[in-house]
Amino acid sequence: MSIFLLKRFFTFIVTLLGASLLTFLSLEILPGDPARVILGIDAPQSAVDALRLQLGLDRPMVDRYFDWLAHLLTGRFGVSYTYNVPVMDLIKHRIGITFPLAILSMLLSVLVALILGIYAASRHNKIGDVSVMGLSQLGISIPNFWLALLLILFFAVNLGWFSSGGFVGWDKGFIKSIQSLILPAISLATVQGAILARFTRSAVLETMREDYVRTARAKGLTRRGTLWKHVLRNAMIPVITIMGLQFANLLAGTIIVEEVFAIPGLGRLILQAISNRDITVVRDVVILLAALVVFINFVVDVLYAVIDPRLKPQDV
Repeated sequence: MSIFLLKRFFTFIVTLLGASLLTFLSLEILPGDPARVILGIDAPQSAVDALRLQLGLDRPMVDRYFDWLAHLLTGRFGVSYTYNVPVMDLIKHRIGITFPLAILSMLLSVLVALILGIYAASRHNKIGDVSVMGLSQLGISIPNFWLALLLILFFAVNLGWFSSGGFVGWDKGFIKSIQSLILPAISLATVQGAILARFTRSAVLETMREDYVRTARAKGLTRRGTLWKHVLRNAMIPVITIMGLQFANLLAGTIIVEEVFAIPGLGRLILQAISNRDITVVRDVVILLAALVVFINFVVDVLYAVIDPRLKPQDV
């Protein structure tokens, strides 16, 4: 197990380094000069040069990369060109919205997926199974930003049950804050829930074909009793792994939905920083999201090795 953990941790570090290098190079090759964007196209060249010197843009790219990497390792993020405040302050404010949105989306996704997936597996090749698979295929096919627009049109404009966008703030109360996140969470959870429902169905069906399940049925245990006592306990092991991976995807996938609903989270912060050519914000937030995704994947790998009794130490 210790060798397995060391291998996964090494992969975790290498992946983070690769993500940081890719992020840095991608922003470096973008056309345009951040100093010129900040000062405007009519600014004199002397002012642009002075700002480039102040921002460190005159230094070699390699030096700036390793300097940025050193700042990340010590927890010192940069300062936003646009807002003129530390990026960490922006992240602290925005992550308090994005993270609860991802959690709420994950809860909705898991709740619906487990119910539909188990229901479909228990009625294999029957009308219930076919209906759930059809709904899940529809859910996978619908883009979340298009579903977000439909939800706004129906529940906000026509029915008036929810606001069409924005976030009231946690200081206004927990209930009102969660209401602001309901529609965005549904639009995010639909695709993930559809995928998880199909995976749950497949895992349950595969487990139901195992020898110990047939033995339990031969001993007189009912189909429902076999399902709840023997099948789900083992079928949920790979499903839990997929849940962890999906939560990582939700954290990184809130960008478009937050923009549609005008939610001031990390995703919207990235889009605003891109439009303002605020490279410091884009670079720091992107690497933060990448680190969260890689870290969650690392934790999922470790949990899978811990909770799966079929894996022996030499297997992992």
